[in-house]
Amino acid sequence: FRVPGQATEVRHLSRKCSEVWVPNLGWVRFRRHRALPGVVRNATFSYSPSGGWEVSFGVAAKEVVAPPNEMPGVGVDFGAACSAFCSDEDEPRHLPPTLTPGEEQRLFGLERRKARQLAYAKKHNHGRYSKRLRKTIASIADLKAREARRRKDFTHKLTCDLAKSHGFVATEGLDVGSMTASARGTEEEHGTNVSQKAGLNRGILDNTPGERSRQLDYKCKKLGSLHVLVDPWGTSQTCPSCTVRDPANRPGCGGAFACVHCGHQAHADKVAAITIERRAAQLIAAGRAANSTGRRKPSHASGVGGSVKRVAPAGQHPPGRVESTVA
Repeated sequence: FRVPGQATEVRHLSRKCSEVWVPNLGWVRFRRHRALPGVVRNATFSYSPSGGWEVSFGVAAKEVVAPPNEMPGVGVDFGAACSAFCSDEDEPRHLPPTLTPGEEQRLFGLERRKARQLAYAKKHNHGRYSKRLRKTIASIADLKAREARRRKDFTHKLTCDLAKSHGFVATEGLDVGSMTASARGTEEEHGTNVSQKAGLNRGILDNTPGERSRQLDYKCKKLGSLHVLVDPWGTSQTCPSCTVRDPANRPGCGGAFACVHCGHQAHADKVAAITIERRAAQLIAAGRAANSTGRRKPSHASGVGGSVKRVAPAGQHPPGRVESTVA
């Protein structure tokens, strides 16, 4: 539930503890993990079985944009097998396992227990949940929440390091919704390789490319960097040595890259990261870098330059494909 600003009062008790006024309840103490940088406009109270009650404040504050840090830029390719591959690094960054082997085994056992209890409830209890079933569901929620917190921790550390250590961070403007669309098909036309596509979708969503892009948008502004989104078309098929794009450069669907024109060999994600960095550098040099590729709403875009058409190196875009950016 949400409390409007005129009814929201906050008072600080110590360095970490504060109190918020809740109508019909009074003062409620909470642990403050960051300072309130402006005027409180509203307060939202939410509850989760694993984390308990939380309060978040809508604050009216001025946007802080740090001066450029004058550091070299980097291109980053987010993938499923490799969580992130930077153009200035030789090894990829992998998302550590979000659950230990023991936790995975416990989660598997809890899910099996839940399936048995659900079947029993439908057969003997008219579908009503028992206390044991609710306890099992709460235990599963605890493990899932722990997994999400570890994934979120890795995402924050990755984006903060990228924004702090580089003058610009270039990523692909991916349409995650289309990438993770189900291959199940319809009742008339069933899909093919449904389980394989579902596993790929889980791998993509586990690395949260959309959340990483969102975090880079605001962290780069605060740390003197620039987040640049480039066209993802053909990044892993373009040779960084001879700059020729050819689908034959990617034999198979793995991480191997071998240019059929100059013989250059490297990891496909490393090749994509270098291509992303070069495209971003060209956009910045032309004054056309923006935090949007045209797929988002114009209100989400920010960067340098005005409303322009985005250009890319010759031979890397199909004819007739033009996207616009608004800054």
